[in-house]
Amino acid sequence: MKRLIVNADDFGRHELINKGVEQAVEKGILRSATLMPGAKAFDSAVEIGKSHPQLGVGIHFTLVNGYPVLPPSEIPSLVTEEGVFVDDHTAFVKKLVSGHVNMQEVRAELSAQLRRMENTGLNLTHVDSHQHMHTLPGVINVVLDLAKEAGIRAVRIPKAPLFSGEFGGIGQLIGRLGLGTLARLAGGKAHSRGLAYPDYFAGIVAGEAVSEAALLKIVSDLKEGITEVMMHPGTDNGQLIPATGWDHDFEAEYQAMTSPAVMQLVKKHQVEIVNFRSLYN
Repeated sequence: MKRLIVNADDFGRHELINKGVEQAVEKGILRSATLMPGAKAFDSAVEIGKSHPQLGVGIHFTLVNGYPVLPPSEIPSLVTEEGVFVDDHTAFVKKLVSGHVNMQEVRAELSAQLRRMENTGLNLTHVDSHQHMHTLPGVINVVLDLAKEAGIRAVRIPKAPLFSGEFGGIGQLIGRLGLGTLARLAGGKAHSRGLAYPDYFAGIVAGEAVSEAALLKIVSDLKEGITEVMMHPGTDNGQLIPATGWDHDFEAEYQAMTSPAVMQLVKKHQVEIVNFRSLYN
């Protein structure tokens, strides 16, 4: 059987992302999303999750490009002078490899993020992270420990194909190779601890959007088993790009999720649209 998880990352980051998620559940093939615990539109995302039981909601652990749950004074190695996380994965990795990240602070912050999610009453389907920080050495151990303690039974393992999407040069290739190596190591640790993950990962990791054409190809090429597609939908690029500081085509991904052509192809190929619960139920 071919099964497809379309996951919306960054749920809660902005009201227009939340709107995209809600409408893509109601009108399209979205059945999974991961919620950022420190995000500004957290509360409305929780309400959308509760009012749409077909949407499986996981936790989008955040250590970069966002806001902490704990007071910045309690996690000084993780935040800037402004009290927010560093801008991106490159900045965090530099701090990590140079020994300037306190892993006890990582555990404390991610524990606080998980508590905030648990306090919503949502039944969390899985764990992943903003910019795949959960795959990093040390961080993966913390994330898997927390997932096990909370009874969360699945995790994202972003084993992205090297040449998916548009080719962005040798730098992109090296980045994907590095992520793929970390993902394989993380997958081994997850397996040893009894956490499930999809058989395949089809998200495009370099930032380019999963367009309707890209999603049609993914559906056409699906293998037997469960494939996750990582996406970032939203309803207004004009507002979301400056608000997030990310030149991303949120609208294209929303349109792909709600595309009649995609839904017709899913039906034609008898693909079951699921969320992470299908990995263990």
